[in-house]
Amino acid sequence: MLTILQAIVLGLLQGLTELFPISSLGHSVVIPSLLGWHVRQDDPLFVVFLVATHLATATVLFLFFWQDWVRIFRGLWRSFLAREIRADDTYAKMGWLLVAATVPAGLLGLLLQDTIRSLLASAQIAAAFLTINGLILFAAEKLRKRSNDKQSQSQSDKNISRLSWLAAFGVGAAQAGALIPGISRSGSSMAGGLLAGLNNEDAARFSFLLATPIIAAAAVLKLPELFQPSAQPVLGATLIGALCAAAAAYVSVRFLVKYFQTRTLAPYAAYCVVAGIVFSLILLAR
Repeated sequence: MLTILQAIVLGLLQGLTELFPISSLGHSVVIPSLLGWHVRQDDPLFVVFLVATHLATATVLFLFFWQDWVRIFRGLWRSFLAREIRADDTYAKMGWLLVAATVPAGLLGLLLQDTIRSLLASAQIAAAFLTINGLILFAAEKLRKRSNDKQSQSQSDKNISRLSWLAAFGVGAAQAGALIPGISRSGSSMAGGLLAGLNNEDAARFSFLLATPIIAAAAVLKLPELFQPSAQPVLGATLIGALCAAAAAYVSVRFLVKYFQTRTLAPYAAYCVVAGIVFSLILLAR
């Protein structure tokens, strides 16, 4: 059972680390262990708590980018009526690219949810994969194809719409790696976008848009469990945690949208490598 203080800390932690490419799930597994909290991280109710905080983050993302989503939904509707995706219809293409990128993580999440739940019980595994996450970010920055020049939003959307279907599917497949605690969803999808030819700003934008459907899908699958009679003891803590996650996510997305206009993933890669090693050493020393 989570206390209110634990729910607040974990909610703020999730909201901050979900959008930063440093693995919210990995931190949610490692930090309670480091603090000596007796939280059963493989318990179904803890998974539901995480899903609720993720849903809060996805809601903030949807509201932050709601004008973009209106354009995307209109584009999808135009393509549906015309039964084609016109070459000059940027937002229709973006919409279908998001659909293609959502499929891999969605399928793997359904197939591997029991295995993933067992991984949640190991803070040591999460710390190790946090280091791996940092190495992935370093590699993506090293191999990226384009420079990161400041540009308008419309130009960013056009760049995203030029992705191939295979590239979008590849970004989604990279995002699926975040099913493992310690591997960042946003970091994986940004890395996939960089390798597909996007710059940092475009890759981050595509990652933030992609977060909404995949997190919402997970919530639809798991959130009803929160309203079962057995979940009543954690309902209050879960709602408080979700509100904290929403507030932290709003601050994070406002910062990161500006940050990636001119900067790279390198600082977050360095943090993940160092933090993963330090966390692992502390856990091994116990």
